Amino acid sequence: FGWLIYRDAALYALGIGACSRDAIDDKELKYVYHQDGQESIEVLPTFAALFSIGVQAQIANIPGFEFDPRLLLHGQQYIEIYKPLPSSACLLNKTTIAGLHDKGKATVLEIEVSSYEKESGVLLCMNRMAIYLRGAGGFSKSSQPYSYTKYPSSQALAYKIPKTQPFAVYEECTQPSQALLYRLSGDYNPLHSDPKFAEIAGFSRPILHGLCTLGYAVRAININICRGQQNMIKNISGRFLLHVYPGETLITEMWLEGSRVMYQVKVKERNRAVLSGVVHLSHISSSI
Repeated sequence: FGWLIYRDAALYALGIGACSRDAIDDKELKYVYHQDGQESIEVLPTFAALFSIGVQAQIANIPGFEFDPRLLLHGQQYIEIYKPLPSSACLLNKTTIAGLHDKGKATVLEIEVSSYEKESGVLLCMNRMAIYLRGAGGFSKSSQPYSYTKYPSSQALAYKIPKTQPFAVYEECTQPSQALLYRLSGDYNPLHSDPKFAEIAGFSRPILHGLCTLGYAVRAININICRGQQNMIKNISGRFLLHVYPGETLITEMWLEGSRVMYQVKVKERNRAVLSGVVHLSHISSSI
């Protein structure tokens, strides 16, 4: 079970940069404040990703499954939105292992979390994430490495970033304290706050949460293509390609194909792609 209250939704919105450019922007203020009462604020679709945060800590309790938590990396995230997310509710999360793959030097674990509104039993959303556990591979006893997934290959979210000019480009600077703010939404992994822990993991300093970068990217799509109508977003996929350091500038490039938005996020300072994926919309805004 988990409680969802409007304060969590507002804190999350601030954690992914909402209102950082303009504190009275009507397209974003609605995620942190409402004149008629705080409980009626609107909720960003990527807030759903928080419902899967606690699952990573539970991986260590899987019988016979050993790994170094400092070497855990978030590889991919998929979010399916079935109903607009409420600003307050009691949630029931059901978790299953959707896939397990022996990659030799690493193990890839796919975890699926379905979130229901407890009182009504309505399914609100589903998260599916791929977690890379470095140094935990090689557990297969057969010559053929073990690989299992509950999803057929035909369901893979295939996409290719176009070589053409993007439909829209959105540039936004994260704050040096961004990870410290975002972690208050529930992901307390010291990789994002502790310099010594980050150094052991191979980074020069703490890095930004991958889901925070995903939040920035989908916010860019919401602002530039959905025109602030976040309920247009049906599902979201993201592949984490490289780390981001808090304080770096994110450039989100967007390509619109029908009701599908392909996107890529680059770090301006290093000119490196850090995230790519696809967002499917229920419809296209007439104002585009």
